[in-house]
Order: sequence, then structure tokens, then C-alpha cells
Amino acid sequence: MTRMHRVIFDTDLGSDVDDALALALLLGTPSVVIEGVTTVYGDTLLRARLAQRYASLAGRRLAVHAGRGATRSGREVWWAGHEGTLHEGLEAEPVDPEPAVDFLVRAVRESPGEIDVIAVGPLTDIAAAIERDPAFSRNVRHLWLMGGCFDGSGETEHNIRSDIDAAELVFASGAPITIAGLEATRRISMDAAHLERIAAAGALGRALDADIRQWWAFWNETWNVPHDPLTVLALVQPELCSTSPRGVVRVDADGRTRFTPDPDGRTRLVTDLDADAVAEAIVIGVLAASGQPASSSP
Repeated sequence: MTRMHRVIFDTDLGSDVDDALALALLLGTPSVVIEGVTTVYGDTLLRARLAQRYASLAGRRLAVHAGRGATRSGREVWWAGHEGTLHEGLEAEPVDPEPAVDFLVRAVRESPGEIDVIAVGPLTDIAAAIERDPAFSRNVRHLWLMGGCFDGSGETEHNIRSDIDAAELVFASGAPITIAGLEATRRISMDAAHLERIAAAGALGRALDADIRQWWAFWNETWNVPHDPLTVLALVQPELCSTSPRGVVRVDADGRTRFTPDPDGRTRLVTDLDADAVAEAIVIGVLAASGQPASSSP
């Protein structure tokens, strides 16, 4: 019997297209019940409306909650400037009036041990929920994060360095965590062949195609790394990746992350993956969200 996953998706959707791909993958996964979407970082109301737009393109309506726009650390928000520009009439998309942090705290408190939170942006909302209700760390079933870099290079990653104070609080909270860092996500790529299949997947596919091409133009590239969908797949298709033994993550003042194995720790890293199978699973998820049959890869 397939296990159902009750999920809250916390996202800075609207800049990098990987958040939108992760949401589409969730929408296309039959074993996922999306309890709500919370947005974080910058113009969170715009991000919330855009999340609802993607859901509507898939024929769905979600409970979407705008979250914290300013970072806990006070670091200035990075804003690409193209967020939502390809989607007309976003102001008409409904957003739940309950603030994201209130929703996170309430939902997890009301269903202890049952809700997975997938957080693929800066950790401002999650830190605020933990601070609001220390029992959040015990009651959440698991936190699935995209963030950090754990290859020893000293490279910093956007989600962590954007709100270092929030990341420190989350990693010190004792919540069970699985995190996919840059050294894992960069093994995956979406290219023109993947995009051709996505573009054929109805209204949702056409919107994703346009946003992905906009992102490619922003960076003058013809491919992108789907960082955030790997975090979703670590939960719903764990056979596609391997994780480390338990340990602890520490964040330094510049946002560099370090993982130390520790049997008393509560955090695991995604350490290995089948990159081709992950890319294929993302495309199949988008097709499923659009109500399209899964086409074979070229």
C-alpha cells in the first residue's frame, strides 16, 4: 500500500524556476496531499499568488499563505526583477489571509508527527515557526531542505547565506532534517530535450516552458539545475537517492555549511543520486500534474 505524504511546501517561488518545478512535481505525485503552500523572502504576496496560479493551471486550488518577506538576519533580499512578469492578472489569485508562520505552527500542532515540511527557500518562516512554538521541532514529521554546500569547498549557497540566523536556529532545533546541498543538486540538469516534453504538457507545461526560458535568458544559458525538485524526490521517491548517516550541520558567520557525523544528530545529507532518473522523474511529475500521459524520454 502506497504511503500518503501530508506536505507543507515552503518556497521562494518566482525567481529561480526550480521552485515551480518542485511545486509541479508535488501536484503530480498521487501520494502527496498538499496541506498548504507558504511563501518566504521578498514579495511573498506575489510569490503566493504565483504559486496559486501554477496550481490553477494544473486544475487545482491550494491553501496558499504569504510568509515573512524580511530576513531574520537583516540581509538584503536578492530580487531578480522578473518574478511573475509572464503571468497576467496575478492579483486575482486567492491567497489565504492566515499568515504563513501562523499556519505552519497550527497545522503541525494539530497533526503531530504527520506533516512533512519541504522548505526550498531561505529558512525564515521555519525559524519563526520554531521560535513561536518550540514543540514545532518535535511535532513536525520531518524537514526536507534544499540548501548549503557540503563538498568542503567553502562555497556558500543562496538559501543559507540569505538568512544565516534562521538557518542556525533551524539546524540547532533538534528537528529531524534531510538536506540536499549544491554538491548533490548540481549533478542534475534540465535541457532543451526535457523542456520540449514539458512544453507539450498543457497550460501548466506552457507556463513552465516560458518561465524556464526566461530564467535561461537571465543567465544566458540553455539549461538549468533543478535544485528544489530533488528535495521533493528525497521524500516521495527515496530509491532515487542515498543519504548519509545522522549528523549535525553548523553554519559559520559567512554562510558556509559543515556536516559532522554524529549518532546523536538529527540531520542527514543527500549523498548520491541517479541524476538521469531524477531528471526523468521531474518531467514525469510535470506531465502528471498536467493530466498528460508520461512520454518516453528521447
